[in-house]
Amino acid sequence: MSLASLLLFASVYLAVVALPGPVVTALVARTLARGPAGAPAFIAGIIAGSLIWFSLVAAGLAALAAQFGTLFLVIRYAGAAYLVYLAWKLWRSAASAVIAPAAPAPEGWGRMFLSGLAINLGNPKALVFFVALLPSVVDLEALTLLGVAEMVGVIAGVVSGVLTAYTVAAARARRLFASPRAVRLVNRGSSVALVGAAAAIAAR
Repeated sequence: MSLASLLLFASVYLAVVALPGPVVTALVARTLARGPAGAPAFIAGIIAGSLIWFSLVAAGLAALAAQFGTLFLVIRYAGAAYLVYLAWKLWRSAASAVIAPAAPAPEGWGRMFLSGLAINLGNPKALVFFVALLPSVVDLEALTLLGVAEMVGVIAGVVSGVLTAYTVAAARARRLFASPRAVRLVNRGSSVALVGAAAAIAAR
């Protein structure tokens, strides 16, 4: 794969990932409410979802995936339901001042990974990019094994870099809240944002 094609793919994909959507909203909302613990597992799930979409398209299985629309619909609704569940927990959680680094995520790394995976598999932005835009950016028929490896590296690097930056920014903003009232407002606002992300996933 030529360097020009790889850079074109990287720049387009960077723009798509950086654009706020359900994935970014869910990650930022959770980080504001719970801290950055668990974010790496969530991001790993997002990367896995992106690689699944890429693998389907690169292998010429986009049409096959379209035939299993019900399965992806179930995955989409499962991701949306989990976001609503997290929103409910945040809304009902007791507020306390943020005076120390956050404790490890109560959801567990496995659940955070599956949450990120489900959200990205049901993310309409990921679907549009990999199924509709990717073939127009990359000549998939001429893609070699080395080219696939290069694109996998780009996908993993872009997703981890962008979402880590969002996580760090949200974690720093979280430190500004030092009163239970402020934390309660963040929890309530984050829960509303999560519900909005869930609605965006379920409605498309």
